[in-house]
Amino acid sequence: MKKFTTFTTMILVLLIAFANVFSQTGNQKQIEEKIDLLIEKMTIEEKIGQMSQRNGVRGNEEAVRRGHLGSILNEVDVETVNKIQRIAVEESRLGIPLIIGRDVIHGFRTIFPIPLGLAATWNPELVKQGARIAAVEAASSGVRWTFAPMMDISRDPRWGRIAESFGEDHYLASKMAVAMTHGFQTDDLSRPDAIAACAKHYVGYGAAEGGRDYNTTYIPEGLMRNVYLKPFQASVNAGIATLMSGFNDINGIPATGNAFLLKKVLRDEWNFDGFVVSDWASITEMIPHGFCADEKDAALKAVSAGVDMEMATYAYQNNIKKLLEEGKITMEEIDEAVRNILRVKFRLGLFDNPYTDVPQFPEIVNPDHLEMAKKSAEQSIVMLKNDGKVLPLSKEVKNIAVLGPMADAPYDQLGTWTFDKVTDDTKTPLNALREFMGGSAKIHYVKTLETSRAINQDRFPSAIEAANKSDIVLMFLGEESILSGEAHCRADISLPGAQEQLVSEISETSTPTVLIIMAGRPLTIGSVLDKADAVLYSFHPGTMGGPAIVDLLFGIESPSGKLPVTFPKMVGQVPIYYNHKNTGRPPRAEAWTHINDIPAGAEQFSLGNESHYLDAGFTPQFPFGFGLSY
Repeated sequence: MKKFTTFTTMILVLLIAFANVFSQTGNQKQIEEKIDLLIEKMTIEEKIGQMSQRNGVRGNEEAVRRGHLGSILNEVDVETVNKIQRIAVEESRLGIPLIIGRDVIHGFRTIFPIPLGLAATWNPELVKQGARIAAVEAASSGVRWTFAPMMDISRDPRWGRIAESFGEDHYLASKMAVAMTHGFQTDDLSRPDAIAACAKHYVGYGAAEGGRDYNTTYIPEGLMRNVYLKPFQASVNAGIATLMSGFNDINGIPATGNAFLLKKVLRDEWNFDGFVVSDWASITEMIPHGFCADEKDAALKAVSAGVDMEMATYAYQNNIKKLLEEGKITMEEIDEAVRNILRVKFRLGLFDNPYTDVPQFPEIVNPDHLEMAKKSAEQSIVMLKNDGKVLPLSKEVKNIAVLGPMADAPYDQLGTWTFDKVTDDTKTPLNALREFMGGSAKIHYVKTLETSRAINQDRFPSAIEAANKSDIVLMFLGEESILSGEAHCRADISLPGAQEQLVSEISETSTPTVLIIMAGRPLTIGSVLDKADAVLYSFHPGTMGGPAIVDLLFGIESPSGKLPVTFPKMVGQVPIYYNHKNTGRPPRAEAWTHINDIPAGAEQFSLGNESHYLDAGFTPQFPFGFGLSY
């Protein structure tokens, strides 16, 4: 009887699965039929409109009314979104809804750790839940499309956008990208609180030469397929709705005009059926790349390569019709781009439910959202050092010195790409510590440096005085949010300003010292490591970073974060990453001699002939995957 029941259950499960497949197939067939009917009715101007995106509503109302615009980005006032959507649906000839896009990178109003910090959790389920919260908050403002996750493999900490990445490993990045995709989109993209995800930047942008943003990349096809393409392929397999072409030149061809990657790999090999959007002005930027002669040529090469929608600029609007008339592109190419865009709009349910009904959404920045942001921050923080078990602290401590520019920096602890944050939501470490101690200890706070870049040392004596009368020093250092992110690359990735000098002076006191470093990238911190008893690396931890840090300091939670990227000893070691291929002469500890230990007049052969630096050896400051706990 038991076997019969089990068999019956299996049959029912299979029938339900088959029913779901048939239902999805039938639904997709209906969508394709509707798309075909729409395309038959569309003028060339309306088709070009679907392939065009503009920044903001203002000045674009008439284009929407005429059916000459398919998407708007960076509009988050829900009344304005509903108003422009009403024009598209009720006043344009064909009633095709807009898709509203926004950079929702690591939270909307509730800000989670930067993606590099999220990767340090090594917890895809947590990342998925954070993306779900971000999607709900964004959708409540009318946003149904985010330009995330960014899954560029990043092996150069000088690159500002490493903050937005999941680090150096393609497997970890793939897991995190898929988790974030599922969080944004759910298993039903037509839900009002689901938003379309966008895999970016396709592809190889993280390999920008010298860590300089927008720069050239050289990636052999084997390396491309085995490393850089992996997270994108995983996201496509997971059903990601859209994809963004990158700014970078790849082996001589800009990503936005690269038919091999956008057609052969993405469409033919992976069967991607969503749509591709350019990055901001990346179509017209193919002109200064030297790949296109002018705007018309750029439009031709982008359409031919497979870019369906142009972000912000006007190359498509100004030139596609001419290119069609001249026979340089075909109506079939245009129709295919429009079909891809409309398919995503149908899957989002925009044709059936184009408007945002605010009352059906929960309050943003609610306690549940904040609790998840705190949990994410706790798991993202990596303990790099804990000599003498100075951590966790006892709540019986009576005097605490809190020093440094990042202890009470509600804006900067949020990190890069947080357009919709409200700094009043932020819980800083200083405020969280005061709340946690509840008056049981004296907290001697000296900001010491006005910003992370400041060099004025006038407040150092006050900081030293606070340290001398305290049982423990908590120093909050790092880099402001503006020092990482797009176009914010650094050649020197040490602690900026006078922070190293501050650590040196405080280390001269007899008070145990804990460094808490907030940053958007790995920093070279070797010069301060020996001057602190413990080090917590929190990246930029988001809205609830303060309470998360305090819980770790006092052992309410144990540090569990692991590095998603290698930390170099000095910038000259870059690129340094854990899965570097071996050379024919791989380095060995016993064969390395430090430059200062080489005797004068030594023969060349006595120095060894292996792959290392005389002054830095071959090991990093901290390897990929490193992280201590209690």
